Amino acid sequence: MKITKSLFHAGVLGLSLLATSVMAAVPAAEADKLGKSLTPMGAEAAGNADGSIPAWKPMPKNAGTVDSKGFLSDPYASEKPLFTITAQNVDQYKDKLAPGQYAMFKRYPETYKMPVYPSHRGATVPDDVFAAIKKNATNTELVSGGNGLKNFETAVPFPIPKSGVEVIWNHITRYRGGSVTRLVTQATPQPNGSFSLVYFQDQFVFRDKMKDYDPANPGNILFYFKQKVTAPARLAGGVLLVHETLDQVAEPRSAWVYNAGQRRVRRAPQVSYDGPGTAADGLRTSDNLDMYNGAPDRYDWKLEGKKEMYIASDAYKLDDPKLKYGDIIKAGHINQDLARYELRRVWHVVATLKEGQRHIYAKRDFYIDEDTWQAAVIDHYDGRNQLWRVAEAHAQNYYNVQVPWYTLEALYDLQSGRYLALGMKNEEKSAYDFGFTATTADFTPNALRQDGIR
Repeated sequence: MKITKSLFHAGVLGLSLLATSVMAAVPAAEADKLGKSLTPMGAEAAGNADGSIPAWKPMPKNAGTVDSKGFLSDPYASEKPLFTITAQNVDQYKDKLAPGQYAMFKRYPETYKMPVYPSHRGATVPDDVFAAIKKNATNTELVSGGNGLKNFETAVPFPIPKSGVEVIWNHITRYRGGSVTRLVTQATPQPNGSFSLVYFQDQFVFRDKMKDYDPANPGNILFYFKQKVTAPARLAGGVLLVHETLDQVAEPRSAWVYNAGQRRVRRAPQVSYDGPGTAADGLRTSDNLDMYNGAPDRYDWKLEGKKEMYIASDAYKLDDPKLKYGDIIKAGHINQDLARYELRRVWHVVATLKEGQRHIYAKRDFYIDEDTWQAAVIDHYDGRNQLWRVAEAHAQNYYNVQVPWYTLEALYDLQSGRYLALGMKNEEKSAYDFGFTATTADFTPNALRQDGIR
């Protein structure tokens, strides 16, 4: 693994090998690099030596147009691929691929490809979020052996991370607009490509965007999440409610489900770790949602460093409202002609299951985009240390609201030949609606029955 040396001063590499070391906030002098040699979110501001990765340049809010449903135009629609990686030439690019990406070419040699385009680094967030991130750099600390946060505000507690678990916390807490409502679909195709869809209506609100949030008494809640299944009919009306906590060891995640057939709300402790994902046909775990979510306490986290890698980025073509879901979902994998890959720098973190803990994934390799703290690729290994599932996120910048987030999450099962695709909204009546407002009363178990009425 090639490590980007410029980010590691004396002693950092040794410290990074301590998977769950509890690190203090960085000194003010180091935090002053944010907005200078580092971007305000902690990435290297400069490009790489040969210019194939450019310097960071934030996208303006008017980078493209927004249609009546909220879908964004592609600012890079005129660009053509620099080259395309196929099974025939993949070995010459292997050093810039995750093992899981490389395995996809071996599993689907006739159809899998990666069109590589010019790289753009335009991800940005509002100025007040940048200010909170800089404040976090000198104030936020890990607690409970790395499994919780103290003195945290808004997003990205460790913009200058020194350990693997700090990088993971940056992914978990990264900025996603503060609040959003969305209509998205999920497909779990058969090996021959046939599929049916599950439709979700999601509400997602970080604690400081609640109308009744009290900054003097922030509590242990990180965010509130509510997900209603609207179709197919056999599943419609079911609702999941999650109160996500900052320290899930001290106070585990609280979850409830409403069963429309029984008209009953019940606790759902299985909505965590490797509990089954909602309507996912056994193809994902609860902590596979959003690429990875939840408490980090079952794994040891090792920071390997940085590397240059081809990741799915600027996925505006994949989000085009002119597409039908059948244009995207194909046998074995999504339609890779719609994908766009760019060379980026990523953080590599290895998660290894702790002795005495259980999870269906014995090891996970995380590759996290330095500009957004979003997981781009995660390789999942089974108990035999065999590569099992490959998660890949196709990301875009919602430039009109300054929110980096996903367009589609894919989770490929190399053993069964099936996969899960989550987040498609091409045929829906509206794109993401950021700025959703709510109170804590909207996210109580008592509110689920009303939400679950068909």
